Amino acid sequence: MKRILVSGGAGFIGSHLCTRLINDGHEVICLDNFFTGSKDNIAHLMGNHHFEVVRHDVTYPYSAEVDEIYNLACPASPIHYQHDPIQTAKTSVMGAINMLGLAMRLDAKVLQASTSEVYGDPIVHPQPEYYWGNVNPVGYRSCYDEGKRCAETLFMDYHRQNDVRVKIIRIFNTYGPRMLPNDGRVVSNFVLQALNNEDITIYGDGKQTRSFQYIDDLIEGMIRMMETEDDFTGPVNLGNPNEFSIQELAEKIIAMTDSSSKIVFKSLPNDDPKQRQPDITLARKKLGWEPTIELEDGLSRMIEYFKGSKTNK
Repeated sequence: MKRILVSGGAGFIGSHLCTRLINDGHEVICLDNFFTGSKDNIAHLMGNHHFEVVRHDVTYPYSAEVDEIYNLACPASPIHYQHDPIQTAKTSVMGAINMLGLAMRLDAKVLQASTSEVYGDPIVHPQPEYYWGNVNPVGYRSCYDEGKRCAETLFMDYHRQNDVRVKIIRIFNTYGPRMLPNDGRVVSNFVLQALNNEDITIYGDGKQTRSFQYIDDLIEGMIRMMETEDDFTGPVNLGNPNEFSIQELAEKIIAMTDSSSKIVFKSLPNDDPKQRQPDITLARKKLGWEPTIELEDGLSRMIEYFKGSKTNK
């Protein structure tokens, strides 16, 4: 049994990670300021005496005796991270500093949940880890994109300068139960609109592509990354290499929900990437990992979740 800290543990990804770690027999401290996280996401864990919840903002130092740290704290959808861009950047940068400082003091392993957004609007496709990206440093998305890039820098400098045992993953589009219905992410948006027979909104011409991985696949990759040898830091892409256009996704969801929704097109937001597809060669080699849940299967689970959710009105 390990004692594990998960910052952002009440969020979409964090709550699934906490559940997996508890099910694997560990003690878990869930750290969250509940800006985008929700107690509903972790309600099923509240009665477990190996699970502890702490309301805390990672921009301030935190101390606890733990063996491992997963640093997930940061709003991840444009609607939320652009709400207070300064706070978003501080969460990425100061949060990384505080979690790294704790890891250094404890000699604990620490994993940074980075993002495919570090690649920006890529001119290399698919995106391998050695690609440095094409990011606008002064745009509306920069608070998140550059904040995560800076966090990766800090992780590697703490590793090189202070021998902190770090792991970096780059998460590509992930979906599944407990996604917020109002966060503007494409899968949850489309599913809810389809279930309510509302117009499905595509921003741009619908030809832009994304690669969608189901949450369970991501969590498995995160666990495997944390278990790698100390001299392997990453970064490692975690995503599904199967690529779909946004219009294909909308049409698939309409068909699966037997919806009467129509597709409508609106202008593309600033700096929205045209392509997203991970090269997962490194994950296959070092982690023995690749996604196992196909899009149709994952969407079926997502649709059933929102059908039974109070958010589907």
